[in-house]
Amino acid sequence: MTDAQPKLILVGQVAGGFGVKGEVRVTAYTADPKALTSYGPLLRADGSPGLTLTGIRATKDGLIGRASEIRTKEEADALRGLKLHVPRDRFPEPDEDEVYLADLIGVEARDPEGVVLGTVRAVQNFGADDMLEISPATGGPTWFLPFTKAATPQLHLADGWLMAVRPEEVGEREPD
Repeated sequence: MTDAQPKLILVGQVAGGFGVKGEVRVTAYTADPKALTSYGPLLRADGSPGLTLTGIRATKDGLIGRASEIRTKEEADALRGLKLHVPRDRFPEPDEDEVYLADLIGVEARDPEGVVLGTVRAVQNFGADDMLEISPATGGPTWFLPFTKAATPQLHLADGWLMAVRPEEVGEREPD
C-alpha cells in the first residue's frame, strides 16, 4: 500500500443478484447494516469504485438494495463475491480499548525489551480469531501472532508500534 492509497476497512460483500430488476444482495460486516448507504461510494480492495447503494432493506440474511452501477440481475450476479470497503478516515476514532484492524497494518511489533521483531503486514482471520501477520525485521518468512491481550499486551498505535509476546514456536532466526 502506498501513502497515496488510503487504508480501507472491509464493510461488506456482494452475495449476488436478487429478483429480476437488478437488485443486489449484500452481506454487511458493520454493527448497523443499514449504515452502508451513509458511507458514500463503496470501494473495491484496490480503492477503485465498487458500488453506490441508493436504497436498501434488511432481510434475515443481510441486505437487499439497489446500486447506481447495476441495471440487471446479470450485472448483479457478476459482482458476486465483490468485497466492499470504505476509507478508514470516514470512520470516527475508536473508543478506548477498541481498534480498527486496518490501523494495525504497518506498525512495528516490538518484544517486551523493546527489540523490533518486525512489522504488521496484514491481519488475517482463519476462522478462530484475528491473527497479525508479522514480516520479520531480519527477513525471512512471515509469522503469525494472535491478536489477544496476552500476545499483544500494549498498543501504541499513535507512536507506530505494539508490544508482541512472541510465541515459543517462533524462535529467533538462525544466522545465514
